Amino acid sequence: MQVRELMNPAVVTVEPSSSAALAARLISRHNVGALPVCGGDGRLRGIVTDRDIVLRCVAAEEDPAQVPVRDIMTRNCATVSPGDDCREATRVMAAQQVRRLPVTEGGKIVGIVSLGDLAKCQAFDMEAAKALSEISENIIRP
Repeated sequence: MQVRELMNPAVVTVEPSSSAALAARLISRHNVGALPVCGGDGRLRGIVTDRDIVLRCVAAEEDPAQVPVRDIMTRNCATVSPGDDCREATRVMAAQQVRRLPVTEGGKIVGIVSLGDLAKCQAFDMEAAKALSEISENIIRP
């Protein structure tokens, strides 16, 4: 099965110049854990998570209304293509210790696939469980 069959094509994105406060509101409003950061051309520049906002902005005692997303986002994030096999997505998630992957085509965001998306598909529940185990193992034991 290909990533395009499980990915969510309705992706909420944020621009690098947007504030961390706006990113937090979008994360809350859309009930997601991460936002791809894209330029005006739609090209992926990075990803910002709820954890990035807390650790790199709030805990650092910065004003989320004044901090641009580009200052707290993760650059050079792992991605997959719509035509990639879902097993490859779980392998990348485990290797990169992430639960969500932007799906890009020609450098532009076309979707996002999460560990939850993969776990919902019974064909990949073992791979998703293994990836989650590997992610959790490294969080618990540095």
